[in-house]
Amino acid sequence: MHLTGPSAAAIEPPLTPRARALLHEWVESESLRKHCEAVSACLRYFARRDNEDEDLWGAVGLLHDMDFEKHPNLELAPDGHPFVGVAYLREHGWDETVCRAILSHADYSGVEPQSALENTLCAVDELSGFVIAVALVRPDKSIHQVEVKSVRKKMKDKAFAAKVNRDEIVHGAERLGVPLDDLIADVIAALRVEAPRLGVDGPPSTIA
Repeated sequence: MHLTGPSAAAIEPPLTPRARALLHEWVESESLRKHCEAVSACLRYFARRDNEDEDLWGAVGLLHDMDFEKHPNLELAPDGHPFVGVAYLREHGWDETVCRAILSHADYSGVEPQSALENTLCAVDELSGFVIAVALVRPDKSIHQVEVKSVRKKMKDKAFAAKVNRDEIVHGAERLGVPLDDLIADVIAALRVEAPRLGVDGPPSTIA
């Protein structure tokens, strides 16, 4: 469904709106939808910065957890996440680039992240959720006031967002070959762009 070649852009509609529609079809949980939107926002930010395919990267972010609500039984191929979602996408003609990237974010899938898209997805998946959590515990619930140092401080508090794997966050920066502080800063910047959609815009008075 994601064509390649000189005529692809002319005949293929954008992937991101179709991916968002599919996300809403599969996922009822508002929190899971927002997580996928947050990952998508980060991937689109990195794609814009690095001259990658923003539409493709954004679609992967929206779809990476599309089956998690209905099939949370991890590691049980082919009946768990993300195998069910990927099987559906393949059946409906989605490009293997999308399918492989989604598989690669699950360390039990047998698909090792290799491409820039895959490594970036793995790097921002846990971190984007953690940064959103940092914003939501602020009195103003504003991502615009979140700083790198506050994220690093919360990472040391094991009771905060306890389900988030700190090692995965650190490993994600290593995968990209960037300092962790730089990755956190980029994720904050990406989430600020989509703050209203993610529910972390805060009161208008908090936004510079």
